[in-house]
Amino acid sequence: MLDFNTVARHIAPMAKKQNASRGPGQRQLRVGESIRRILSEIFARGEIHDPELAHVSITVGEVRMSPDLSVATVYVLPLGGENAEEVSKALARNKGELRHLVTKELNIRFSPDLRFLPDRTFDQMAETERLLNLDAVKQDLAKPDEAE
Repeated sequence: MLDFNTVARHIAPMAKKQNASRGPGQRQLRVGESIRRILSEIFARGEIHDPELAHVSITVGEVRMSPDLSVATVYVLPLGGENAEEVSKALARNKGELRHLVTKELNIRFSPDLRFLPDRTFDQMAETERLLNLDAVKQDLAKPDEAE
């Protein structure tokens, strides 16, 4: 006869694996998109009181939320893509002010910790395009599919 603890030990790891393989939940996506929109508006209005960020136009590409909504990883890119690391560091220095501004507009119980990282999406797209334009890859793409 199986007792509850034995069954729970076998079922619990399976449940965690199933959740880990799925993507972010609907609430994570919704809160992340709300934070992205709010931060974009804050940057457009110039509400940050930092001279280093005063004349920088910042794009918020994506916000990824942790499963418990306690951490928001914000991917940012300054206009032109220059000084992305410095802008991310400046935003990190001002995260208290930004967190306060986001909390005022966001209707959730706890305000997430904001972490700023440079958005590398455009760099990855450029690298993918470069790889696809290599002669060896073009040659492989031009070959008809071989029957297996």
